Amino acid sequence: MEFSNLAFRRDGDVGILSLNRPTKRNALNAATIEELIDFFTVLPRSNVRAIVLRGEGDHFSAGLDLVEHHKEDRRPEEFMHLCLRWHEAFNKMEYSGIPVIAALTGAVVGGGLELASAAHIRVADSKTYFALPEGQRGLFTGGGATIRVADLVGKARMIDMMLTGRIYKGREAVEVGLCQYLVEGSSEDKAMELARAAAENPPLSNFAICSAISHMQNMSALDASYAEAVVAGIVNTQPASRERLEAFANKSAARVRPK
Repeated sequence: MEFSNLAFRRDGDVGILSLNRPTKRNALNAATIEELIDFFTVLPRSNVRAIVLRGEGDHFSAGLDLVEHHKEDRRPEEFMHLCLRWHEAFNKMEYSGIPVIAALTGAVVGGGLELASAAHIRVADSKTYFALPEGQRGLFTGGGATIRVADLVGKARMIDMMLTGRIYKGREAVEVGLCQYLVEGSSEDKAMELARAAAENPPLSNFAICSAISHMQNMSALDASYAEAVVAGIVNTQPASRERLEAFANKSAARVRPK
């Protein structure tokens, strides 16, 4: 696929998808959102086993392209439809069934945080900072923060971030749930390590982990219990599962032990 605002390359089974507007701090304009929709529509039909999502330059993403938004002077219904395209892009990413590991650095702000929160794993480095400055901009989130960011940090923390402009970084960002990993060196190196590990799992197992869990979170407990049993029945009897269980039984498989 040809992109203007994204860049894609492969490293074996892992794909590296880059937001490619570094002079704009990888702000998300309407064209970038459309390219994300196109990419994640095609991804499940590819043979890529995991994705590292990164930003070109010093920042992951500063969020909505405010300059474009100002110049477009959109009507309410126009911006509503733009928000629905953001939801389309991020839903396709979260529910693709392909592990997406976000390598974060610099700004993960506003819509950039909404994008990062749709990834399955987030790795931050020492330069990464998280914010939702919508209140100070006279805006409101439109790309799923009320769903995903609130799920990560809780309603109270999200409201605090939006009202006061509070910024999270470092160990505090891990503790509140904005990222799962914090590294002193390169977040991309750690993201690649995690992506390669995930790519070694059976694709059907990854599909269930990276789509079924999100679906089940949207269900009642009773419906989720039934859905979990159905998915487990399919995944846990796949040929790859039988092979790995055989390796466990004959003690040729690696044991789960802390390093």
